[in-house]
Amino acid sequence: MNIAVYLANKIQNTRNQTFSSLIIKVGIASVALGLSALLISFSVLFGFKNTIKNKLFSISSHIQVSKITLNRSFEEVSMTINSEINSYLAKNPEISTVNVAANKSAILKSETEIAGVVLKGIDRNFNWSTFDMNLSEGKVFQHKDTTYSNDILISRKLKDQLNVKLNDEILIYFIQDPPRARKLHITGIYETGIEEIDQNYIIGDINLIRKINGWNDNEIGHYEIYLKDFSHLDQVAAQLADDLPQDYQISPITKMLPQFFEWFNLLDRNIILVIILIIAVASFNMISVLLIMIMERTPMIGLLKSIGALNSLIRGIFIRNGLKIIIKGLLAGNIIGLGLCFIQDKFKLLHLDPENYYMSFVPVEWNWPVFMIVNVVTLLIIGMILIIPTFVTSRISPVEALKYKD
Repeated sequence: MNIAVYLANKIQNTRNQTFSSLIIKVGIASVALGLSALLISFSVLFGFKNTIKNKLFSISSHIQVSKITLNRSFEEVSMTINSEINSYLAKNPEISTVNVAANKSAILKSETEIAGVVLKGIDRNFNWSTFDMNLSEGKVFQHKDTTYSNDILISRKLKDQLNVKLNDEILIYFIQDPPRARKLHITGIYETGIEEIDQNYIIGDINLIRKINGWNDNEIGHYEIYLKDFSHLDQVAAQLADDLPQDYQISPITKMLPQFFEWFNLLDRNIILVIILIIAVASFNMISVLLIMIMERTPMIGLLKSIGALNSLIRGIFIRNGLKIIIKGLLAGNIIGLGLCFIQDKFKLLHLDPENYYMSFVPVEWNWPVFMIVNVVTLLIIGMILIIPTFVTSRISPVEALKYKD
């Protein structure tokens, strides 16, 4: 029988007989609360980031490719669909899908109000499945074979601002020479919660923009490129800038909407500080727990030394005890943290102000690889720190230790 394992089990199973039994419970609770806080933090962090990214990507792509222009407005210079470029983009293993679109500035006018907007024109290949999460009323429109569709989607913010409702007709004015106006039908209401989008964009048929601008059927405003892995954004954007013609402008979404991605970076930095603080507190508590256990078992340490036990064997007893406390804490922490995440994910109990957070409730992301890494890293860090207080046992003299009463 392994003596270190036997004695570690005896110490661990001494319940309600020593002060250390209470301290062990405190140690388990400390690790459990720390781990559950980490799991919840990561779950909510990824939930926030992915929810906002999905909202952004439902309106804007990962990368836009357009003609270079000195024009600072939303008006775009037309570019002709190029079969060679289409073939190049289709063969790129990093690219998932490619859409064509066009933007045009306009003014929406209801019976009582007006609003400046950008009409985003899309073709029939637009992936509506990514947009469905934002559709709050009505339905998406269908493209026509011979002419343009006069159906549009507007945001709830614009709907309230213009005092219109679903299925109303509304006038749109295109400021150009000569000015042009069209009567459009509101077929759907969307809401992303992101003011930069909801305040400015309406969605319509690209053929309407072609008609107003006098473009041909193969002319567009820009390509919209979606990647298989967003983490490769900078790499793919640099590659496109090198391979595509020099008069093409490559615009990754991190440059088009930098404020969001700067906020994401700030969240990442904050979560690192949270991780350090939580693990530091849990480690300090575990050191305290182990020191108290060592002090309480000083007579036992003296007895073991008097019969020839090595310092390594004695340290092993307390390290095993500490690891058992950590493992029990990890189990409890997973139950608490993942349980609270499940409750929030299922019942949406914690609500948010959409004006400030771009969503109406605290989101939860189930990232199991990250959860596993958090468990392993917590176990390794606190486990290694446990070795430090056990060196106190090597300084305990058998003679002095045996003076204590057990």
